[in-house]
Amino acid sequence: MADKFDLAGKVVAITGASSGLGHHFAGVLAAAGATVILGARREEKLAVRVAEIEQAGGKAQACHLDVLDKASIHAFIDTAFDNFDRLDVLINNAGVEAGAKTYTMIDEDDWDFVIDTNLKSAWLASKYYTEQTQAHKQATGNIIMISSITDKRTIKGQFPYAVSKGALTRMTQVMALEAARYGIRVNALAPGYVLTDVSRLLLESENASEFVKGIPMRRFGEFDDLDGPLILLASDASNYMTGSVLTVDGGHVCASL
Repeated sequence: MADKFDLAGKVVAITGASSGLGHHFAGVLAAAGATVILGARREEKLAVRVAEIEQAGGKAQACHLDVLDKASIHAFIDTAFDNFDRLDVLINNAGVEAGAKTYTMIDEDDWDFVIDTNLKSAWLASKYYTEQTQAHKQATGNIIMISSITDKRTIKGQFPYAVSKGALTRMTQVMALEAARYGIRVNALAPGYVLTDVSRLLLESENASEFVKGIPMRRFGEFDDLDGPLILLASDASNYMTGSVLTVDGGHVCASL
């Protein structure tokens, strides 16, 4: 049974890997045996993370990636196929928000930046990944979307971030139906409130202590809380899972139903 969770021999590409969840995920997956390809714009941070992973005995490679640029997305995915002739798992992790703004407060630039980064890039990367698995006659594939519990539960001032995550979850489900013919599974990991650069504004605000009372486990999530679900989705242990959304939130969504 333990062998099903072993990622040895697998190649995994992660967008938005220079900080936050992507930075953490790269180390977790490398420690589980995967060769990880880290994509982000901040190349100096990627280089540091690759060195850390290699020092710990893992295998990693950095690749410049701007998810707002289709050519850059293609080059990122090509890196895996060019160097390893395969890409077992694509993790669409890149994400931003527009700050604590309502729909009346944002402008078109805010909207386009969040939707293009969080949603459009995941579609473009997934589309090209699918094309390349077919071109390289790769029999199976695996796409993991990093969504959020804001796809179901949100508070005022998270527009358009919550909109993008709601759409990302729906995209996961529709793509799962359409990608099965190519041997590709599509699932999503939906974290609750974990302290990252994106969530810091809320979780370090003066309202944080009141906010945490709405979480049954009475704490915000930590990066390590996501390790098990991530490895499940990335490994052969989830071979019969597609279209699933794994929520890891301390019961937060349940409390709001």
